Amino acid sequence: MFFADKPYISDFFKSTVKDNNIPMVGTEIAKELELYKGTNIISEEEAIVNVGNSKNPMIYTTSENAIGWISKNLRFTDLPAKIELFKNKFKFRELTKSIYPDLYFKEVQVKDLGNIIFSELPFPFIIKPTVGFFSMGVYKISNFGEWHITIESIKKEINELKNLYPPEVLNTSSFIIEQCIEGDEFAVDAYFNSDGAAVILSILHHTFASDADVSDRVYTTSKKIIEENIEEFTNFVDKIGQLAVVKNFPVHIELRRDSDGTILPIEVNPMRFGGWCTTADITYRAYGFNPYLYYYNQKKPDWPLLLQGKEGKLFSIVVLDNSTGINIEKIESFDHKKLLGTFEKPIEFRVIDFKKYSVFGFLFTETREDNFTELKRILDSDLSEFISLK
Repeated sequence: MFFADKPYISDFFKSTVKDNNIPMVGTEIAKELELYKGTNIISEEEAIVNVGNSKNPMIYTTSENAIGWISKNLRFTDLPAKIELFKNKFKFRELTKSIYPDLYFKEVQVKDLGNIIFSELPFPFIIKPTVGFFSMGVYKISNFGEWHITIESIKKEINELKNLYPPEVLNTSSFIIEQCIEGDEFAVDAYFNSDGAAVILSILHHTFASDADVSDRVYTTSKKIIEENIEEFTNFVDKIGQLAVVKNFPVHIELRRDSDGTILPIEVNPMRFGGWCTTADITYRAYGFNPYLYYYNQKKPDWPLLLQGKEGKLFSIVVLDNSTGINIEKIESFDHKKLLGTFEKPIEFRVIDFKKYSVFGFLFTETREDNFTELKRILDSDLSEFISLK
């Protein structure tokens, strides 16, 4: 059974669940999201009974907001604990300590940030909410001079993010400090099947504007990216699954490969693929198969077949968060038509209520490999050229 929850579900997701008669749990939030007429909606009571009758229930959530429902209503299963293993970044580091014994990490309460003995920390390091989402509250610290500025920025951001997401999704009461994991970063959609084996459904390279950049601006998938990483990443995801002992369990993984080839996990997001119906939808647009259905039907992609004819093509998600430095309340509008004019082959643009979520929209686009400059241009832009002020 699937859960639909805020902040967003795509038309592609709605069509998938309706056309394939996938049971959708009829929560109050789901009823507000305009699922298509004819969708197989089951009651919350029926969902609870179904889970009770299944050893490893097959559940998918469009958003981690649904984790609150699972934690409240499925406490009689081990699912909330399995979710917590991944969602809580400190617990995840503890879980994988046997694989990465030398990786430094430390949990600290937000009220104690000012009391940290700075000389004991590794340089550079990352600080982020222990329970977080969407690069919110994530900072990279390279020297002592940046530390106190960052503490003030964290306090300011905590106030701005207050009440935007449930505590199961974003909780800024504690932070994790960990050594900076260097190397190329990737985002991976995968699931552990009914036997616990890892099945990878998508691999995207996360491109940054600079070494200091920690934003989510551009994610790109291609034939080359899949072929170069699929075997190695599958083995890596299998190791994570063996430690956590999970089955019928979808995940969205962020990882890095360092200069000597070692793969290190940044985080594993449970019960979903990329948020806002992004990575699964771009996978369908790029390669023609439906990741939601592949999970639901326990199918494995035939990558050699799917990648035929994809030579020289880049398929990207562009996340248009408010990087202007201007308070969202002072912004009147975002000119997405002007933005689309800067790309050679836009696939889809999703307008988001930026007043509520501080994101102007999401763009799916296809780019020739020899025209990467159009992606570099949006990476370097603070987006101020596309906004109008009040």
